[in-house]
Amino acid sequence: MSYFSSERCTIFYNDAAASNADLKNKPAVLFVNGWAISSRYWKPLIEKLTPDYRCITYDQSGTGKTVIENDHKPSFTIEGFADEAAALIEHLGLNKERNLHIIGHSMGGMVATELSLRYQDIVTSTTILACGIFEENALTSFGLMFLGGLIDFSMGFRNAFRVEPLRTMFIKRAATADIGQEYGDIIVEDFTTSDKDATNAVGHFSIDREVLRAYTEHVIEIPSPVLCCVGMKDHTIPPDGTVTLFHTRKQKSTSPTRLVQFMNLGHLPMLEDPERFAEQLKKHFEFADDFYKNNSCPDNNDDTLQIV
Repeated sequence: MSYFSSERCTIFYNDAAASNADLKNKPAVLFVNGWAISSRYWKPLIEKLTPDYRCITYDQSGTGKTVIENDHKPSFTIEGFADEAAALIEHLGLNKERNLHIIGHSMGGMVATELSLRYQDIVTSTTILACGIFEENALTSFGLMFLGGLIDFSMGFRNAFRVEPLRTMFIKRAATADIGQEYGDIIVEDFTTSDKDATNAVGHFSIDREVLRAYTEHVIEIPSPVLCCVGMKDHTIPPDGTVTLFHTRKQKSTSPTRLVQFMNLGHLPMLEDPERFAEQLKKHFEFADDFYKNNSCPDNNDDTLQIV
């Protein structure tokens, strides 16, 4: 566990290669967190991916152990969050060759998309987890407006989620399957202690129609193979949005796209079923490696997979 000072903040990160030098020669995997959560929730998944991959997690500004100076408030935008991740990529020397996989969860899917375009010459694959798009109509417009109001309300009373029964309700909204006491505590603690300005900003730009339109265009432009992954019992973000994202990219992009649906999981498959989620990630990483080595798609790649 280390700290790195950037123009935005002092970033707390964990590079698996720091404790195991052999991992420096392995493919690197950068994990980009979702809204109002620290990097601690990736741990069960990382245990499944090592020692085959060099796993790197970090706390985005406004969350976890990353420090924002008292006299400095960085811009809480997709571009701003991508700037700090980019600084970490370069600090660790991950920008030297095509050997980097990026995984973005929830809001982190937007940041991962931005990074995949900035570093398209070195990114081997991109995984977008539970970060979809929606057809624009009167119903979705009303839904986004309602969600914006819900964000404002929840931020004003977020400490209430520490107390039962709201605590259990909050956890069950994020995870359909059991994630255990430890990670339930982490989810609640991270949300209730995150920087209020950062959390509010992320909550609102994640549902801004202009931002979502740009996000859709950028996902289509990613040249590396993309895995869209979603728990179909997600009660945090409608899972159909990720399915729509997959079909939109599939129709318009010339690069490979795959969809994995966990039919009985929610918003946190890395905690709900880390073993099977890790298995799908490894398949995606291996597929992407073959794609660049052979400059073509392997014949045995299925576009969609439903896991019960």
